[in-house]
Amino acid sequence: MEEKEKTPAQLRQEALLDDRKNGYDRLTPEDEAAMQSYCEDYKKFLDAAKTEREAVDEVVRLAQAKGFVPFTRGMSANPGDKFYRVNRGKAIMLAVIGDKPLADGVSIGAAHIDSPRLDLKPEPLYEDSEMAFLKTHYYGGIRKYQWVTIPLELHGVIVKKDGSTVKVAIGTCPGDPLFTVDDLLPHLGAEQSKKPLGEAIPGESLNILVGSRPFKDDDGSDRVKLAILDILNQKYGLVEADFISAELEAVPAFRASDIGFDRSLIGAYGQDDRVCAYASLAALLETERPAHTAVCMLADKEEIGSEGVSGMKSAAFDTFMSDLCDAQRVALKVCYEHSFCLSSDVTAAYDPNFASVYDKYNAARVNYGMGFCKYTGARGKSGASDASAEVVGFVRRTLDDAGVIWQMSELGAVDAGGGGTVAVYMAERDIDTLDAGVPVLSMHSPFETTGKLDCYMTYKGMKAVYQAH
Repeated sequence: MEEKEKTPAQLRQEALLDDRKNGYDRLTPEDEAAMQSYCEDYKKFLDAAKTEREAVDEVVRLAQAKGFVPFTRGMSANPGDKFYRVNRGKAIMLAVIGDKPLADGVSIGAAHIDSPRLDLKPEPLYEDSEMAFLKTHYYGGIRKYQWVTIPLELHGVIVKKDGSTVKVAIGTCPGDPLFTVDDLLPHLGAEQSKKPLGEAIPGESLNILVGSRPFKDDDGSDRVKLAILDILNQKYGLVEADFISAELEAVPAFRASDIGFDRSLIGAYGQDDRVCAYASLAALLETERPAHTAVCMLADKEEIGSEGVSGMKSAAFDTFMSDLCDAQRVALKVCYEHSFCLSSDVTAAYDPNFASVYDKYNAARVNYGMGFCKYTGARGKSGASDASAEVVGFVRRTLDDAGVIWQMSELGAVDAGGGGTVAVYMAERDIDTLDAGVPVLSMHSPFETTGKLDCYMTYKGMKAVYQAH
């Protein structure tokens, strides 16, 4: 059948309108196969990296398998060299040295590997009514009601008085016990139900139930607490005072899983921001001798303002970059002013169930690809780096040339709230920076949802940035 000639209006529509389409209408068979393989590896990463420390350990394992070696001050940095440096076990920086000198700048992918959770207080263990609990202080922006009556695991490290360190991961292996935070039964919850959603579960009530069996043959007080300490002492050599120098995190005991009859989505804890961290890492691991040096920065503490020695505000990144620059006798400021950073963090996916808090014309959509955010911040762009038109144009061109499916996005309606990323701290270093990442449903909840297509396209977009000329 002969194809009808397009009308002038149709031709003008094609030429002028930005016709956003679902990514599956544009996905090639080659990308389809690569997407499925990539997402299976990503799910394995999520299950192996429930905390920032575990994420660093897994990144080191994957990087070493690809030929990356630790970078120490004074080493040479030649094209094709692959380096990494761990910052205090909680953040990591990686680089593939390019053909062009560092004076021409570097291409940076920056993401964070911490996620909202429940941290144990320094003196957490107590007994009440012959039940043992651990007191917590929540980390990051959580909705507290979501953290009750779900299964929890306990991960982290204990540094004992003699300086030795014990790693803890309870709940990951078959047969391990799990933990939970209690909630009030509906039969007695009439007064609780009258409270606003954000006040129904006070932070001080997020106490983790860890036992109820008293220590045998003991008539003293706190018999259940003693029994718990006895178990911890036998397994880890722990005494109660060791909690003071421990970092223990309670995280949801959920495995990364396919979501939906069509398996088009991934559900898991910690996808903010390990979905972008893994994309940034996986893209770098597949980068061989780029034009510009490619750098991957995976930071800690973003969920509480990027503070501390392992956060993006720390000088640790500058020290790493300065050491690389010294290897080529290049001034750090010269490198920075010619560099580009993609701050790879998640954005809010439009949810029709809560449509009033989005601008549907500017919101990211599931399955529409990698989401650019020209600015984040709150309300009047407060706290945003607000990328320039030139920077957005460069990324548009780079991703289009690489066949990446992408979309523009905004983190909710103007007066609905907002959020921040590490972009502002990169921009403060005189580095052109743009936010871009995966749209997420149920962000900051114990079980977040992402689209497989968006996960893969973010990886593909990061790879294009690392390889850009």
